[in-house]
Amino acid sequence: MNTNKKILGLGNALVDIMTQLEQESLLATFGLPKGSMQLVDKKKSDEVIAGTKHLKTSLAAGGSAANTIHGLAKLGASCGFIGKIGKDEFGQYFSKDMINSGIQPLLIESETESGRAVALVSPDSERTFATYLGASIELSDTDLNPENFKGFAFLHIEGYLVQNHALIEKALQLAHQEGLQIALDLASYNVVEENLEFLRNMSKKYVNILFANEEEARAFTGESDPEKALDLIAELVDIAVVKVGKNGSYIKKDGIKYKVGVINAQSKDTTGAGDLYAGGFLFGLLNGTTLQQAGEIGAILSGNVIEVLGAKMDEDRWISIRAEVAKIMA
Repeated sequence: MNTNKKILGLGNALVDIMTQLEQESLLATFGLPKGSMQLVDKKKSDEVIAGTKHLKTSLAAGGSAANTIHGLAKLGASCGFIGKIGKDEFGQYFSKDMINSGIQPLLIESETESGRAVALVSPDSERTFATYLGASIELSDTDLNPENFKGFAFLHIEGYLVQNHALIEKALQLAHQEGLQIALDLASYNVVEENLEFLRNMSKKYVNILFANEEEARAFTGESDPEKALDLIAELVDIAVVKVGKNGSYIKKDGIKYKVGVINAQSKDTTGAGDLYAGGFLFGLLNGTTLQQAGEIGAILSGNVIEVLGAKMDEDRWISIRAEVAKIMA
């Protein structure tokens, strides 16, 4: 199942602190709207960590694009990742996790503390993020050069980086010049709303594959019907993908629409579902599957990750995932 095509991720290098809430009311205490991704300063991040230390937590190297790349590596793809970390324990944890997963770490170090995302998981499995970007936000256009992109066939970039327009534009330009296929995950509806014109412009100019969930698709197109939103996205990019949660996903290319279902799953935590869907989908594309098959591989990964806390799965689960993926690709 291995492929000689390489895929590069570019994103916020964050350590996820997965926290299981016993009561949703705690979100209001911290002033965090349920289901949102809120950027917080170090003081607020420390306050949330201190205020939830009595709850069950676990650490994982995270960030949207890093989760996608991790999934690809677990399926056997050859991957690299560009991000910025601090010279601290969180940074070391992130770097080691990349290496242990077989991902080439193209990490730049900063004097600032590493970024972390406190993921507060409600009893209904919805997650709310209090994200302190730390060193990760210092990744800038000046950190990138054409060498970073050589030898890669795909670039996968997360929408959370979009607060730095110069960085996104430089990455897209360099990847485009090196002939890479470019995939963009819109990441969060509030990020899309705040950067709409820029995102639409960059998508039209450079992006080949665009991933959005229902809320992001609505924010991006102004269309609340996911299929109509899909049509509008497909006017800007080669392959449009709109994920509709338990209803699966829609894919459109060259005027042809595909509907992909979901696998049976007991949802425990939706963290990483979209990221892992993108990983599975891109793995299919890397290996020349049909778009329907690529979507089905995405559904296998996203259906499995919602059964565990956080965006990482154990090796036993990956063995069964790889067996399912092999059946689709046979």
